[in-house]
Amino acid sequence: MGPVRRSKKAPPDGWEMIEPTIDELNRKMREAETDPHEGKRKVEAEWPIFRIHHKRSRYIYDLYFKRKVISKELYNYCIKEKIADANLIAKWKKQGYENLCCLRCIQPRDTNFGTNCVCRVPKSKLEEGKVVECQNYELRYYEVFIQINRHPLVPDIQKFRRFDPVHEER
Repeated sequence: MGPVRRSKKAPPDGWEMIEPTIDELNRKMREAETDPHEGKRKVEAEWPIFRIHHKRSRYIYDLYFKRKVISKELYNYCIKEKIADANLIAKWKKQGYENLCCLRCIQPRDTNFGTNCVCRVPKSKLEEGKVVECQNYELRYYEVFIQINRHPLVPDIQKFRRFDPVHEER
């Protein structure tokens, strides 16, 4: 993930509303890219980058499709300027992929046995009580389940929130 390149064209109306959040996420991305990676596995070094990339895309997706706060022009500007990932957003719009963490999880060529990532397996198909970790995103399966279902038995649900784009510190 390189720096975001801006065209010479002025951003559309509404940009000033989302600019502080985008700038903060870009700052965190630069920090994640320069963090030392000695002693970490390759996938562990990439986790913060994937997490921030996901947050940035999810932020734009939520503003346009869920909350309907930004205009189509601003949404298209964010896609064109690579602020948000168009392919990931396209998957989020499809049924069954609403909580996809990254595109690597659905690419069978990136796994050992030519299947999808274990985070894509429905909870009903997994052993009960087993904690499964997504190798691409450092996301534990039970965290996704709790996030989606707002499970009442977990007292500290706030630490499992992963869609707050700026205020999350993991």
